[in-house]
Amino acid sequence: MGKIAWVFPGQGAQFPGMCRELYDEFEEARRTFEEADDALGESLSKLCFEGPREKLTLTVNAQPAILTASVAAARVLESKGLKPDMVAGLSLGEYTALVIAGSLSLSDAVVLTRKRGRFMQEACPPGRGGMAAILGLSAAEIEAMCFEARSVGVVQPANYNCPGQIVVSGEAAAVAEVSRLARSKGGKAIPLDVSAPFHSPLIAPAEEKLRRELERVTIRAPSIPVYSNVTGETEKTPGEIIENLVKQVTSPVLWQTSVEAMTRDGAVAFLEVGPGKSLTGFVRKINSNAMAANFISPAELGAVLDFHREALLR
Repeated sequence: MGKIAWVFPGQGAQFPGMCRELYDEFEEARRTFEEADDALGESLSKLCFEGPREKLTLTVNAQPAILTASVAAARVLESKGLKPDMVAGLSLGEYTALVIAGSLSLSDAVVLTRKRGRFMQEACPPGRGGMAAILGLSAAEIEAMCFEARSVGVVQPANYNCPGQIVVSGEAAAVAEVSRLARSKGGKAIPLDVSAPFHSPLIAPAEEKLRRELERVTIRAPSIPVYSNVTGETEKTPGEIIENLVKQVTSPVLWQTSVEAMTRDGAVAFLEVGPGKSLTGFVRKINSNAMAANFISPAELGAVLDFHREALLR
């Protein structure tokens, strides 16, 4: 019997109107958004459904918004009798994974991600840092370019997304230098429209602030395997979860490693639960034999039910 992994998107997946159809049709989604609104003391749901896009895209809003939309979608699936065998999330999505695994309450996670977004934004002055997606080159080549560009400024791989796609992050001039080097080697470099150089040493001041907040909330051992961005392996204890979430702020996201570890541990199918389709694409590039799909609207529910049934027969 094949195992099914649910994976959850990170920042950048947000869009006005996300999850509105699930909210309108399913009580589980409505209760999820009401819980998030109560936790924040404001209408996150209205921002998710109506925008404006500029406000929704702000880090302090995008992080709790994507988390809430993803949890709402997951709870709809759970109401239909579906459940994952293991979970993981990209950056912010790791918090969603921990909610679904029972390690964090939704209300705590929503407040944590709001504060996480603020700490990360405040850690680096606007304009100092940047990020770029480097396409078509190996991890070793990009790591060497980052090392060479350190004569210009701080820069490092931030996301190992899949073969042929790695995101770099750091000081703007150093990111530009890595981009130049990548193009000279025949690769592509796409600047990312981000508000801070995430997963780089430039936002290290956010780490201890986040640690203090994590130590104030109740974190339980997960009920199903949760794969950490920092190690690519499962995290089992509350202490381990806190350490990994703190390190995650400045450490590269080992997404490819995580997917490979889940495959090793029996996952034959990966369902991206929440807004966006990026993780579905990454999974297909990492493991062409894996089943991959996404879920964010009622129109996709029938296909997802079939997807689960087919995966269990593998």
